[in-house]
Amino acid sequence: MLRKIRIILATLTMLFVTLLFLDFTGTLHHWFGWLAKVQFLPAVLALNVVVVAVLLLLTLVFGRIYCSVICPLGIMQDLISWLRKKKNRFSHSPEKRWLRYSVLVVFIAALVAGIGSFVALLAPYSSYGRMVTNLLKPLYEGGNNVLASIAEYYDSYAFYHVDVWVRSLPTFVIALATFVIIAVLAWRGGRTYCNTICPVGTVLSFFARFSWFKVRFDADKCRTCSLCSKNCKAACIDYKSHKVDYSRCVACGNCLEHCKFDALHYCHSVSTAKAAAEEKGDVDKGRRSFLIGTALAMGTAALAQEKKKVDGGLATIEDKQAPDRKTPLTPPGSLSAKNMARHCTGCQLCVAECPNGVLRPSTGLLTLMQPEMSFERGYCRPECTRCSSVCPAGAIKPITREEKTGIQTGHAVWVKKNCLPVADGVECGNCERHCPTGAITMVQLDENDDESPMVPTVDESRCIGCGACENLCPARPFSAIYVEGHEVHRNI
Repeated sequence: MLRKIRIILATLTMLFVTLLFLDFTGTLHHWFGWLAKVQFLPAVLALNVVVVAVLLLLTLVFGRIYCSVICPLGIMQDLISWLRKKKNRFSHSPEKRWLRYSVLVVFIAALVAGIGSFVALLAPYSSYGRMVTNLLKPLYEGGNNVLASIAEYYDSYAFYHVDVWVRSLPTFVIALATFVIIAVLAWRGGRTYCNTICPVGTVLSFFARFSWFKVRFDADKCRTCSLCSKNCKAACIDYKSHKVDYSRCVACGNCLEHCKFDALHYCHSVSTAKAAAEEKGDVDKGRRSFLIGTALAMGTAALAQEKKKVDGGLATIEDKQAPDRKTPLTPPGSLSAKNMARHCTGCQLCVAECPNGVLRPSTGLLTLMQPEMSFERGYCRPECTRCSSVCPAGAIKPITREEKTGIQTGHAVWVKKNCLPVADGVECGNCERHCPTGAITMVQLDENDDESPMVPTVDESRCIGCGACENLCPARPFSAIYVEGHEVHRNI
């Protein structure tokens, strides 16, 4: 019963978290956005004390159920391991503390130093989001476009076409490599990644050692058949000495399912285990499993946080090339490049949710996979705050539409040689017409010559760096006006 409840909850969690990254309409976040907020590392970085306290309390009571029920990467490993369909293939192995703790120390050092690229590589939730966004989402969007074409043939607008494109080739390669490595480890050894490399698993292992509910042996019943060890994907059961390494046990229930002599029980003390072993029926066991599963579901649901969603639009212009910005642009609400580097885990949720194609993963060494703005496909519409509403780690703070119109992430810079009135002698003014803040004014290139072309001038005190001018500039391949980022955002 315990194993069945765990599988049901894990399936629902993985399904809804996956849909969060696949959904390009922004509607699912109204219902399931809280699942991103209850992931351990994002909650720590967001200083969400309530979520962190609840997760630690769940670990102290039930063990590492976070890894089995809430973490999507852990659930994915279970799925891959299950697909192999080979029975009794695991065996007990000692804990590799030197490796676990070395990775954790380096991870914490990178976190403190603000080396976001290393943090993003190891963070479990971020790794899963990166794989879904880069490997699965293009297929999902392609399927959507097929349905849109079919619907269009029948004069239906139930679906609409979306652009399918690779936002960052390095991030795609990293996502593919991460999937291959984790899939191979899971295929061969079950929870190898979780119990040797994952920093979140290592942190939770400290608390899991003292959990109230544990898998316990009844030595009098045990016949040392080894089925518990052979079916433990965490390799944490030593059936010969009747010991379980609780730092690695993820309370999956596989051992309970395969024990033929009723020698294993998930309970809070040895005496309870013996008492349960004496029971001939399974009523109490089923009742306990039901109560535990209900507690898990209620504890997780209690963390749900309803967020307002504001949908944006698409303003797509093809065949533009990104300018060489001296300072990268971080999205409104990120406060500064330093805040982004310290808090972002590179999970790609904001990139996946951006309706305007503005956000894409950075290719910088220290900020690898963290979001940056660029305006080849659209611009950052003042009414859209979706990225700030979905960020689970506090890298992009929640902001309102009114607040966004006063946040200056950068300022526009005019490039004379690219401007059509100067280069081709034609009238334009597109940047002035589409500037939402009125920061651009057309003036004569030579104020002493009435026949000189009209060119843009930028009032930096009013420019918010939305990129409308850069995106809608008709000059190709480089715009005649582009946005230069600010290290620290300003309020105007």
